[in-house]
Parts: sequence; structure tokens; C-alpha cells
Amino acid sequence: MRKVALASVLSVLSFASVANVCEGYGPQTPRDIDSLEGTNKRIFSIAPPSEQMNLCNIHFHNNAEHKAKDFSIYAGEGDKGYGGGYMCGISKELSAAELKPVKGKVCGGLEPGDTIEMHWVHSSCDVKPGAGLGSCLSDTCANPNLRVETQVFTLVNDSSAMDFNDMDYDGNMIDGYHQAKMIPTTTGAPVEFLGSTTGPSYDAAQKCSPLQVTWSVRPQCAKLDINSIAKWCESNEFDEKKSHGVRQLVTDKRLLSVIH
Repeated sequence: MRKVALASVLSVLSFASVANVCEGYGPQTPRDIDSLEGTNKRIFSIAPPSEQMNLCNIHFHNNAEHKAKDFSIYAGEGDKGYGGGYMCGISKELSAAELKPVKGKVCGGLEPGDTIEMHWVHSSCDVKPGAGLGSCLSDTCANPNLRVETQVFTLVNDSSAMDFNDMDYDGNMIDGYHQAKMIPTTTGAPVEFLGSTTGPSYDAAQKCSPLQVTWSVRPQCAKLDINSIAKWCESNEFDEKKSHGVRQLVTDKRLLSVIH
């Protein structure tokens, strides 16, 4: 009887383990980009290079949603209403000058030493940049190719660090496409993979995103002048005034694509 009962319990636990994941969804994001494995069978085409698409939105998250060697310090539950995500290793090696507090409230409460993950969202639709991911769609283009170019930053109070104004949109057009003025190219070759949209509306396994997105995540952190992102939050084309929360890291291989 004990063997039968134990077998029944193990069978139930095994079923629960299999069922305790979104069913029928494509690969999800965020993920550990240093782990290449994935068994999700939903396949869709890689989006064109961002230079051949329209920039449709820029926004950022408080802490890195993705994980990599350079941003692998777990941020814990957080104390600013966000929680979760990861911090850059260099955030623990900053000078007193870089950590000097800034005046006023920055983007809802950011401080020097914080980590953010910036997303430049691109669409194959003929659209103009605007607020929210709805700006990446149109009445005549409801199922576009989407690509997100991603850079993780450590915020520092240092005018010699990168200036976000150099990476903004400001009406920039190149070869007929809406484009950011610049996206970092010195932080390692972007890791490209198939995934989904992110944000705290979804979780690690049971509440998944239906949208299909090609991701390009740069594996190294960079320092960003906090004063430049503060100025951006005060006025930008995307109506972004503060950082977004993070989605829990997706680790179940059934919800991840293979990184080639």
C-alpha cells in the first residue's frame, strides 16, 4: 500500500510540475542570456535589423530584467515599489563622487548606484515613435515584427559618463526609418534570441505574454549620467516619467528558446 500511495503522490507531483507553466505560449522573456538552452517549440522569424525597422518606443526598467555575468547581483524584494531583477557588478565599485546624491526626485525615485535596463523598441509597421507599446502597432499593421535593443546601465553622478540625450530619438530619421540617435556598441556583441514582452504584468511561469519579440541584449553594463536620464524623464516623446517594474526571470526551459 505504501508503494502504491507513494507512486500516486509522485504522479500527482509530476503532473503538477508539468502543468505549472503557461501552455501554448511562445518563448518568454526575460532570461539569463548566459544560458543558451531552451525547449519551447514555437518558432517565428527573427525580426530584421533595427536599422531596417522604425523605432516606436523607448522605456526603461528599474534593475535589469535580464541576467548575465555583468549584471547578476540579485536586487531582492526592493524598497522602492519595484523589487526583483539584477544589478550591475560595477555598481558595487563606484567612487564616492559617482555616488554623490542628486537634487530632486529622479524618474520616480532613482539614485546614483541604481541599475536600469533600457529598451529601444522597433516595429516593422509604418509608425511613428510614441507612448507605450501601442505605438508599435497600427490599424493596418496589427501583427508586426518587433525587435528590442537592450542596454543595462549603472547610474552615476558624473557628467563624463554616457549621456542619454545621445541615445534619444528627437525626430532622428535614417534612410526613411525612425531611429535612435545612437545605441551603445561598446558593451559586447548583443545576444539575440526569440522571446516576448516583459514587465510585471507577467510572471516567471504561469502568466505569459502572447507577443513575439526578437531581443538583442548587450552583455556588459555601462555607466550612465543620472542627470541626463533625469532630464529625459522631465520631457520626452514617449511620455515616460519613471522606470517600469521588472518581470521575474524566466528559467523554465519549456518557456525559453534556444540561443544559437
